[in-house]
Amino acid sequence: MAKKTAKIFNLNGKPIGKITLPPIFQTPLRPDVIKRAVLAIQSSRFQPQGRDPMAGKRTTAESRGVGLGIARIPRLKGQRGRGALAPGTVGGRAAHPPASEKKIVKRIPKKEKRLALFSAIAATASKKIVASRGHSIEDAPQIPLIVTDELEKVKKTKEVEETLIHLGVLSDIYRVRDSRKIRAGKGKRRGRKIKQAVGPLIVVAENRGVIKAARNVPGVDIVTVDNLNAEILAPGTHPGRLTIWTSSAIERLNELYSGGENA
Repeated sequence: MAKKTAKIFNLNGKPIGKITLPPIFQTPLRPDVIKRAVLAIQSSRFQPQGRDPMAGKRTTAESRGVGLGIARIPRLKGQRGRGALAPGTVGGRAAHPPASEKKIVKRIPKKEKRLALFSAIAATASKKIVASRGHSIEDAPQIPLIVTDELEKVKKTKEVEETLIHLGVLSDIYRVRDSRKIRAGKGKRRGRKIKQAVGPLIVVAENRGVIKAARNVPGVDIVTVDNLNAEILAPGTHPGRLTIWTSSAIERLNELYSGGENA
């Protein structure tokens, strides 16, 4: 299989060289495997639910039996004989309550997890897949976007925004800003008041200050190449996130997963 090359851009958006993409970028697209891997990652963050085994059962209610012309549900002592204990009564037990013992963490084989990661990485190099995910890439000089290692040393948010402008992804930042809205319902009170689209992902080999600088840009996430996973590359199980790589991150990717296309 022929090796693919890509241009390397400086922080001003000017091409300054070329780099050979690792074979991992030629992995076939497997959205089914990516979805399984993303759901497996998300399931580990679910909070187990359960109910008190005695909930609704702390009562002396008993059924009065048959022959009285009334339903056989358990009733409290006394003339009124209000129903209790049964699932259909006020304050009664739940019919099928959630059990804390339920297995909610989904697990997948290591090879499948690895294939999902490779496929998600390869999807970031397809202009068609990135565009179909909804990213605005009309002004981007190439997909995937690869920049010099100078990006890792940026320490100011303003400098990060200027770099994104020069790389032609400013329109995608505007798309994220325009998508921001206040969530309807109780989610507003549960730490997820604002809902917005997902923007570009910046992948670096080493954090030299850029993570702190980029975290305030709406929709932008930044991660080291060692911490990549399917959920970061394919949020919501949808592959093809607009990704900006540093040249060192591409080299590190080749070191970590050399021969990964055969996995």
